[in-house]
Amino acid sequence: MFTKNALHLAITTTKVSLTKYLLPLGSTLLLLSPSALSQTGNPNSASEIEELVVVGSRIRQTNLKTISPTQMITRESAATAGLNSTVDLLQSNALTGGASQINNAYGGYVTNGGPGANTISLRGLGASRTLVLINGRRVAPSGTQGAVGTADLNVLPTAMIERVEVLRDGASSIYGSDAVSGVINVITREAVEGWAIEGDFNYPTEGDGEQIRLSLSGGMNEERFSLSGSFDYYERKPLTLGDRKWTRCNQDKLRDPQTGESADFIDPNTGKSKCYPITTTGSNGVTINTIGTQGVTADNWDTLGLNGPVVGGPGSSGTTFTRFRPNASVTTGVIGYEGVGGGTNDLNVRDTFEQRMLNEDLISPAKTYTGFLQSKYDLQTLGDAQLYAELLASRRESNQTSYRQLSMDYRRGSPLIPSELAYGDFAADQGTSDGERVGVRAFVGFGNDSSVQEIDFYKPTIGIRGDLTFLPDWRYDIYASYAKSDASYERDSFLIDKLTYASDAISAPAGVDPTLIRDGLTCEINLTNPDEKCIPYPHLTAAVVGGELPQDFKDYIFRNTQGSTEYEESIFSAIIDGPLFNVPAGSVQGVFGIEHRRMEINDQPDANSIAGNLFNLSSATPTIGDDNVNEIYTEIQIPILLGARFAEELTLNGSIRYTDYDSYGSDDTYKIGFIYSPTDWISLRASRGTSFRAPALFEQFQGPTSGFRSASLDPCNEYGADGINPNRAANCALELPGQPEFLATNGVEVFSLGGADAGLFAETSDNTTYGIIFTPTLGDSTDLSISIDYFDIQINNGVQKAGEDEILDRCYDSADFAADKGLCRLVRRDPVTKQLTVNDTYTNLATEIVRGLDINTTLSQELGAGTVSLNLSLTRYYEQSSKLFSDDPLEEFNGSLESPEFGGSGEIGYAIDSWKFTYGVDWISSMDGYAEADEDPAESFSDYRVPSYLEHRLSARYQADNWKTTVGVRNLTNETPPEISAGYYNRVGNSPLYSGYDYVGREVFISFQVQY
Repeated sequence: MFTKNALHLAITTTKVSLTKYLLPLGSTLLLLSPSALSQTGNPNSASEIEELVVVGSRIRQTNLKTISPTQMITRESAATAGLNSTVDLLQSNALTGGASQINNAYGGYVTNGGPGANTISLRGLGASRTLVLINGRRVAPSGTQGAVGTADLNVLPTAMIERVEVLRDGASSIYGSDAVSGVINVITREAVEGWAIEGDFNYPTEGDGEQIRLSLSGGMNEERFSLSGSFDYYERKPLTLGDRKWTRCNQDKLRDPQTGESADFIDPNTGKSKCYPITTTGSNGVTINTIGTQGVTADNWDTLGLNGPVVGGPGSSGTTFTRFRPNASVTTGVIGYEGVGGGTNDLNVRDTFEQRMLNEDLISPAKTYTGFLQSKYDLQTLGDAQLYAELLASRRESNQTSYRQLSMDYRRGSPLIPSELAYGDFAADQGTSDGERVGVRAFVGFGNDSSVQEIDFYKPTIGIRGDLTFLPDWRYDIYASYAKSDASYERDSFLIDKLTYASDAISAPAGVDPTLIRDGLTCEINLTNPDEKCIPYPHLTAAVVGGELPQDFKDYIFRNTQGSTEYEESIFSAIIDGPLFNVPAGSVQGVFGIEHRRMEINDQPDANSIAGNLFNLSSATPTIGDDNVNEIYTEIQIPILLGARFAEELTLNGSIRYTDYDSYGSDDTYKIGFIYSPTDWISLRASRGTSFRAPALFEQFQGPTSGFRSASLDPCNEYGADGINPNRAANCALELPGQPEFLATNGVEVFSLGGADAGLFAETSDNTTYGIIFTPTLGDSTDLSISIDYFDIQINNGVQKAGEDEILDRCYDSADFAADKGLCRLVRRDPVTKQLTVNDTYTNLATEIVRGLDINTTLSQELGAGTVSLNLSLTRYYEQSSKLFSDDPLEEFNGSLESPEFGGSGEIGYAIDSWKFTYGVDWISSMDGYAEADEDPAESFSDYRVPSYLEHRLSARYQADNWKTTVGVRNLTNETPPEISAGYYNRVGNSPLYSGYDYVGREVFISFQVQY
């Protein structure tokens, strides 16, 4: 009978279960050898283990020591750690070593795959450089919006998973594009008999943010046919900013560098440090309950028709005001308003916070439904061929809640403006006044909005494998697969045209629909286009400024927008492998394969997004494109020495792949390596090779997607000040003559777009690893394994956007500004509003380098009537650096926020009879963000340093004949994330936005499985 030749680990006819000998979370596969297996007391001797394929190679072999560093995580160990889903398992610190991951805490940010997507990034090099496989075959990208280019971990099953293999090395010569920093291979269970019901429940002790998973799995095995599968339902309930104490008040968190005391602004209304919008950077955040006009000073109030100077609000300073807050007790100056803008503390004294901001998601909710089926049928022909098939199908339903501010521009001279504000002359048209000047701008706290995604993903695979009858011991495996992600997404948005129509209020003539008249006023558009049914702005009152808006007006200007995203991937693969010839040390093995892939993307945003009609929200145009690739590859493994003096084993391995893409042309990659064991308890290994990542479809074909940056980014702000780059001052004077004190009032609009037309090509990398493995013999009751691996990855021609900061700085500081050359071709300033627009295109620019050390230790020791197990995993980085342009110096990020120098995990367990007790820790070293923020901690009022972070967990498992259960506690001491100052890094509350920290807090978890 033919034995399955999967492109993954160890399905053998003797049914040896390797997971039995792998210790808890993060155990290292390569530490096991046939001799180690026999020492464990397995009834099957090491010689009974058939050839197998380990991730990182396609060669069948009996030695479990591998040339490339490979790690394994079993489902059982994930359960003891309280990891509820495959997503949590793959993003755990034991696997990622502290590298930042995209998870449900990023729901309010622009990420690849869209809101709600969860991805995996090894070595901190990004999800697009980590290849995800299931049973040795690619998992296609999935998600919403145009930037879909990586696998969404939400599509993977949980109940059917047996283990996850992790290759932390480049492997493009083996697997093709994307295998730059490593490969994740999810292995499903084989030979499933009967049925099983599973449940996992995680309950935070502070409430909210619960996780629930319910699963049904089962299968049958006949003489020639087998069928197995599972269905998983997973739900993560919402956790809002108001649900945790540490996220309820976003503060500046400044401190005096001399005394160390807090330097935060004290709100005169509360006597406490001021709270700001949670999603902004402290006091640079949005303003609410405020109006803006032109400056009112001690010298001009009478010429503006006011009855006295402005009354300053509590905490304000100076005599010039441009922002005002409703105060009914004020009867002089701007009647009914106090000044809160113009003094040195103007940003602090304004209103910036309200309770509805706490309804935003800290961790956004999601539901997933995942089904997985696999089957095999022995044909008993074509070389004892086996026909096999798989079907992976999932649906994700996710949503995010955020908070919106609305800037309402009341046109100068509008009947909606009260007489006490008729003097107002705020600015030129800001986009919703149809060319008319703005008299008063109202900064209104509008409230909460929502985003919704629904993604259907399915991936059928069919293949045949068997023996090549004309070549002894040669096998073939041919398969075809098709994957499709079919997604819809929704987002509530203000519409520019609706705001423009609504701001144009006139006296309603006879014949206008009475439902469209408010206090005798209607929209002018209703006269020429009655079908528009425009609802005019409400009269400008203190209540309106405070956020009390008529519901019909809100319904008119605030609409649901919808888009759809389809991503398709088709694969045909054929591979043969077997012995080429014999040498004294054994058989030279060879693999030859071909693969064809076709990828297509079609993202269709809402019509309002395409038309640029979304107000203060990113707009996008369609992303449509496809690419094809044809590949041929080979791998050869040569045993040089075996069982010789001082050479228990010496084996060489080499692989090469030729790739031809329609989009950019051809390329090739290679990898060579060896493993040398002078004795059976020590092995040395090394490898060097190249990898590549073809540009994702969205990087090639993304339609222009707009976003906004703060007006403070404008390089011409106060260009006449001392210390300004002379080139910049001269260039800004050309563009803004006679305005050396210019301050931008509009944010910088940034358009991101694909780089296919600019000749975008694949990025490449050089990968080097050196390692040593210790497996000393310490007696029949003890197994010890230690591996130490050095890694070095350098990425060249990295696909990246230059970024609006670099584009603007290099443009305005250049000598070619007037000639509109270089990066200045990507910049435009509106001659009326003075708003900057930047086009940021994907191109081959960046260089990234990571170097470090992986240390893994696994120990199993009989103790009394039971067995103690110990597993330690540590990653230490020596370098994490990058540069954007070739003439830039490398910028070192090692040890800065989100790039820890050290990350590790440990677990100790004791198994006795039917019980197993486990204690585990996850550790991330201290980090310092000053280098990245370009500040001196001795002089800065900001504090970007965070201490090391340590989480503890405990669990107990009981296993009976047909059922088992695990109970435990995660984050035993309820560690909260450390705090940093506002101003440079993205924050959640007062803490860094970083996946290595636990935002949920202490959780009690329980899991069970009942078999029938």
